[in-house]
Amino acid sequence: MTSVVIRTIPFSFDASVPFQWQPKNPNFGVFCNSFTFFAVPFERFIVAVVRELRKVVDDPEVLAEADAFVKQEAQHASAHRKHMLALIEQYPELAGIDADVSAMFEQLRRSESLEYHLAYIANIEATFTPLMKVFLDHRDSLFDGGDRRVASLMMWHFVEEIEHRSSALMLSRALTPSPWYRVKHLKPIFEHINRVMMTIVRGFDEHVPLADRWVSAHDALTSGLFAGELKRRLPFHRGHSTAMPPSVFHAVPATTIMSMMWRLALSQTPKHDPAVQPLPAWADEWMSAYDRGADMTAYFGTPPANLA
Repeated sequence: MTSVVIRTIPFSFDASVPFQWQPKNPNFGVFCNSFTFFAVPFERFIVAVVRELRKVVDDPEVLAEADAFVKQEAQHASAHRKHMLALIEQYPELAGIDADVSAMFEQLRRSESLEYHLAYIANIEATFTPLMKVFLDHRDSLFDGGDRRVASLMMWHFVEEIEHRSSALMLSRALTPSPWYRVKHLKPIFEHINRVMMTIVRGFDEHVPLADRWVSAHDALTSGLFAGELKRRLPFHRGHSTAMPPSVFHAVPATTIMSMMWRLALSQTPKHDPAVQPLPAWADEWMSAYDRGADMTAYFGTPPANLA
């Protein structure tokens, strides 16, 4: 039996949700907005692909995992769509981003095999455990002070990515047992993901005024993460960044970032096993709060009226 739990949480968003919902870490605010615009079409893609998989496998364990995985992802798509539509209400041109990204995933479905689609999903899902661990372990510097509607949405999604961390790889291996298949297609898969993300952030920069986003969305995703974060900590770079908004991972130790980068690389190797990766202890705390009946739609962050 699968261990994945289906949680229906009544998130609600309207035009009062600011595009820049995280004034203390605006680059992270833009990152999470891009995550929303990626999540909606990507998770529709997941639902369609898993539906096809169910037609060609009959292993009860695989089918149970597929059912739970796709139900959880459908919940994510529905909640992020509410957030996305609230932003589109304020900036109608952003609807074009959703249309463009959806078309990119539809083209992918038409042009590649089911085996490739499952490898695509497994590869990107494999990156989430090391990434979400850092997000949740360092939640104060990332989410504190941000609009709690968006912060709570993101934290719910990140926790559940940790929970179903092994699902996509299990489904991929059910159809393609070779551990090398994902590695073989690694380059075109991440090239496609990069094209999708660049479509999103360029759309943000084009259609959302700088006064509302505060930072370049393109720069937030291309120069402020991972290696870029480590580079800005070098002695000859420090003096040039004092007047700039804080970087996404400004409060995360360099050793933690390097460990995350190493585990992100390992996540794409043939023998990678998400089940045995280091996990954020706070995920259990979030799940316990949910089980107690806490309001998870406002679990972390700042009430809208109190935002700076």
